[in-house]
Order: sequence, then C-alpha cells, then structure tokens
Amino acid sequence: MKKIMKKTFAITLAGAMLLGSTACGKSGETAKSDDASKPEELTEITLVLDWTPNTNHTGFYVAQSEGYFEEAGLKVNIIQPPEDGATNMVASGQAEFGIDFQDYLPPVFTSEEKIPVVAVATLIQHNTSGIISLKEDGIESPKDMEGKNYATWELPIEQATLKKVIEDDGGDFSKVNLIPEYVENEPAALQQDIDAIWVYYAWAGISCKQAGLETNMFFFKDIDEVFDDYSPVIITNSDWAEANPDTAKAFLEATKKGYEFAINDPDKAAEILCKQVPELDKELVKESQEWLSPQYKAEVERWGYIDQARWDRFYKWLSDNELSDPIPDGYGFTNDYLPE
Repeated sequence: MKKIMKKTFAITLAGAMLLGSTACGKSGETAKSDDASKPEELTEITLVLDWTPNTNHTGFYVAQSEGYFEEAGLKVNIIQPPEDGATNMVASGQAEFGIDFQDYLPPVFTSEEKIPVVAVATLIQHNTSGIISLKEDGIESPKDMEGKNYATWELPIEQATLKKVIEDDGGDFSKVNLIPEYVENEPAALQQDIDAIWVYYAWAGISCKQAGLETNMFFFKDIDEVFDDYSPVIITNSDWAEANPDTAKAFLEATKKGYEFAINDPDKAAEILCKQVPELDKELVKESQEWLSPQYKAEVERWGYIDQARWDRFYKWLSDNELSDPIPDGYGFTNDYLPE
C-alpha cells in the first residue's frame, strides 16, 4: 500500500543538521554505559513507515519479534508517518530510517539546499504496481482505459506515466475520465463509480480477490522497463549514517534477516505480522504475504540491492519529460550499508 500525499520539504540545511546532530547524540555509536559492569545498552533508533503496517513491512516486524534487532544491539521504534510523510522526519533527524518511494524523492534530490536523505535498500525488487479494474469492464491493456473512470491522485508523475503507457498502446489519454479521488477501499470503489485504480497488487489486488471480484490487472513494469522503479525504499539521514556506519549496517543486517525469514516461511511471517499488528485482517495478510514474499528479492542474490541502471533510467525519463530537474547518475542511493 502506498500513501499518496503532496510533500513539502520546508527544511533548512542548518535546521536539518542541528536536529540530525541531536539525533546522533542520542543514538550514535559512541554512546556507552558509564558502568562497564552493566550490560551494554541498546542503541535506540526510529523507523517511520510510509503508511499503516502491511506486508511491505513484514521483515521489520519479524526482525523485532524474533530478536534480530536486539541481537544487533538495537532497540527499534517502528512508528507510522505524520501527514507530510517519513522523509521530513528522516531529513530533520527525528528518525534514523524511513520508507519512501523513488518517484517521490526527486524534490529531495533536486532541492537548492542539500537535504541529507539517501536510499539504502529496496524492500521489493520490482515495481508491483499497476492498474486494476473489474474484468467485466474489459480493460485488458492501457488503451482500454479510454472512456473509463480513473481515480487520479492528480500528481504529475502519475498522470505522465499513464499518458505514456496509454499512448504507446495506441490509445488517447485525453479520452480517459480523470476522477479526483483517493481510494481507500478498492473493492467498494470498483463496484461504484470508479473503473480503474492504480494499486499495489500485494495488498489492494488481494483485497479485491478476497472480496470475490473478478479483475484485470496490468503492471507498469511489464509494459515499459522505465517504470520498473524502486517502490518502496528504505531511506536514512545521510549525515547520520556517515557518522554511524556500524549502526546503519547493523540495522540493515537485522532487517535482511527479517525479510529472508518472510521469504522462506511466509505463513509464519504473516502470523508474526498479525500478532505484532492485531488490527490487520488475518486472511488478507496471509494471502498477501504468500504473493509478496517471492517478490522481496526476486532474482537477485543480495536483499535490498538497488541497480544503478534502473535507478538512473527512471530519473532520466522524469527529466526528459520535464517532471523533475536532472538528477546526476547514481545520485540519491547507496548499497554501501547493505549486508553482503
């Protein structure tokens, strides 16, 4: 599930550095117990999610439940985001790690003032989003969206993506009925006035299936490789990470163990997530986890790995279409903190 919001980054560099140094002072690697006879205290860090807990986040909850964070010397506070998202908290030093999406990060990377945010891992190796619709509406490919009601977030990148895939399929984007609506209940919306919704299949698609709906779904990554962007990613405060590399690596090592647990045993991982977040629908979580677990690493050997060619390709498309100022090749992410 992806939280859609229009983000603002009203963070001055001085303010970000001040708050970042405060955070480092609280949870940096140099903090030691004054009494050598006492057990070493856990380093406390905060992870802010992108939305309410779901199977995108299972690895974190597994790592917490199975003691992987504690074994790494960490106490990790997992919190839900404020209205303006996780990135502002990470940039200002209020959280060491957060969850965001590659397509939301260009304003950070192109800001006139350096904002200390960098992506350090991807949660899912490929983009699992696309357009879902009822089978009876006959939307089998992008051009079939002509004359249909699409629930739009009214975001430039969103609409430019749709325009490209529809026109490349021989359709006319201007003939799509754009209905400004943020859909929270996809099965209900599809049975009312909305014909097509941009969703992440692992949650919304499974939800529609469990509601008994017969649907069609096309994935953007299958239509054009440029849209196989990284979604979602783990971000950190780059200033904090440079000052605390061992803590950053320990967090990602423990997180990797959590996601590899979910890959190897999705049923047990689903149980852990539901136990940690009891308000979740257990049947939805179980089926979602079964579908998503193979997607975490897909074909790569190294969990969390971000491929520069894919990263750069998406940002080049944005700049070529005047959706973002240019972002230098290789800028905005690093694999340096990932476990081998």
